[in-house]
Amino acid sequence: MVAKVNADICTGCGTCVDECPAGAISLNDDDIAVVDESECLDCGACEDACPNNAITIE
Repeated sequence: MVAKVNADICTGCGTCVDECPAGAISLNDDDIAVVDESECLDCGACEDACPNNAITIE
């Protein structure tokens, strides 16, 4: 299981980037969150932090 970003509702606020303890999330050139699945700890911190519910753990 890893974090998945719904790019259609991600606003690029960066909250998930700040909250990810593994540093597995970054913003791409379009300010959409991108998860490095090889670094994701499946902890759910990003899912809990996202104000737009754009991240789910799947």
